[in-house]
Amino acid sequence: MPAAPLSPHEIEDGLRDLPGWTPDGDRITCSYRLPSHVAAAAFTVHIAAIQDELNHHSDLTLGYNTVTLAVNSHDAGGKVTGKDLALAARISAVAPGHGAR
Repeated sequence: MPAAPLSPHEIEDGLRDLPGWTPDGDRITCSYRLPSHVAAAAFTVHIAAIQDELNHHSDLTLGYNTVTLAVNSHDAGGKVTGKDLALAARISAVAPGHGAR
């Protein structure tokens, strides 16, 4: 069963404790800066593993020393759901271990 889309207020509340994550239209986004390209690539691999574990995947972009994510739920019509906030929380929790800021 598809997850229900969240209201703008629910999204704002959910992002309150997720620094760097912001609403952007029908998705939530975050960009991280890392110490090097290799660190950014390692962070990307860690994110991919989390996404596979949750069976919920984002648009993920690797730059020289940056990682940018855009998350929404395709099964909810491309809207933000609780699954998106859960993914953002997991990513935020592992980011400091990669030197991401």
